[in-house]
Amino acid sequence: MRWRSGVRGLGVVLAVGVLGTVGSGCSGAKGADPGASQASSSTASGPASAGPGGSAAPDGSAAPAGGTVGAQGSACPLPVGFSVARGWKAKGVDARFEQGGLVLGCEVDAKPAGHVGFLRVWVADRAPGDARVVLQNFLATVKATGTPSVTDTTAGALPAVEALYEATGVDGPKQERALAVLTPSGAAVVLHLGGLDTAEHRAMLPAYQLARQSLTAAP
Repeated sequence: MRWRSGVRGLGVVLAVGVLGTVGSGCSGAKGADPGASQASSSTASGPASAGPGGSAAPDGSAAPAGGTVGAQGSACPLPVGFSVARGWKAKGVDARFEQGGLVLGCEVDAKPAGHVGFLRVWVADRAPGDARVVLQNFLATVKATGTPSVTDTTAGALPAVEALYEATGVDGPKQERALAVLTPSGAAVVLHLGGLDTAEHRAMLPAYQLARQSLTAAP
């Protein structure tokens, strides 16, 4: 299966899609606010640092699975597949939004499970370098309020780089996190977990952990 984003590299001129944090998802103007302000240029270029909330790795166990996403015929065909938490709903994206050279490929909505937020999947056909470069490009477009904590980790069997940071929210700073991987085919993928506020973000971590642990590259 080959996922096609229409992006042939991450060095393109970005048209960053401005989405609202708690919007209704895939139909356009509502969704995450990728932002346009510049994060620290050293965000993803050095060793992990102490950031908001400590380690970038999520704590706690994974949520129970309620389905999968990523395969052809699923709600969101992607260059990766992963398990979706029970009660969460994956949606394809009708409009085109770009952030950090990646295109929004899928939104997994937490609202049916009683939370306010999304797990979003950003993709590109080709990466300019390793997963750290992909993550650095993505973080350069978010409204981070400090220096993110960046950690080398794994997602399923794939090497990954993960960042925990605080973003500008309606009622003040709130935790978010993003994880970047490269697939054997050369596609780049970023999983991004936001949330209405830090409390919602932390409540949704089991779903993020499930996606992270179950991530596989598409055949």
